[in-house]
Amino acid sequence: MFQPNTVYIIGDSKTSLNNPIMQKYNGFFIGLVIDRDTDRIVDAECSATIALTSLFIKSLFVGKSILEVDRMNEEIEHRYFGSSQKALMVAFKNANIKYTQILNK
Repeated sequence: MFQPNTVYIIGDSKTSLNNPIMQKYNGFFIGLVIDRDTDRIVDAECSATIALTSLFIKSLFVGKSILEVDRMNEEIEHRYFGSSQKALMVAFKNANIKYTQILNK
């Protein structure tokens, strides 16, 4: 399904304790499949309790560059108003850090 030049990265963070995601998963996670040739996200999924949340987050990330953290955080702030907004930004930043470490190997 995914091309040999892709990698899979997990970004993680925490959200408020009363958030259903924390109660179900004990954390917030975003999984990203990234094309190493272009740094573009080709697929995305997150730990969500509502399927629509994961679909919306996928639409935010697919086709975007993993390297554009500030741009993605701005888009998240303007478009995603779920209770895990900050956790999503932190998880994306965490995935970005892991990806850049892979690039430097």
